[in-house]
Amino acid sequence: MLDDLPPDLGRLFALRTWHAMWLQRIDAALQQREAEQEHGRQVRPAEPEWIVELGIGHGLPARRGPRGRLLRRGQTTAPNRP
Repeated sequence: MLDDLPPDLGRLFALRTWHAMWLQRIDAALQQREAEQEHGRQVRPAEPEWIVELGIGHGLPARRGPRGRLLRRGQTTAPNRP
């Protein structure tokens, strides 16, 4: 089962130390990434109440509600005006 390991204790101890060092590095990197992600969640700005989509080449908002008002996120276009 462990036939691929070196037979002497000195080399086994060196391998154990090397792997322990890498495990410490990996654990530190994981902790740093988790801290960065949590910080990102805490400082994320709120979603805007209104969204404006510009038309291609016109420079005017492509989505407007009744009487020219902008539509809120998730709203579909208003029915045709009389």
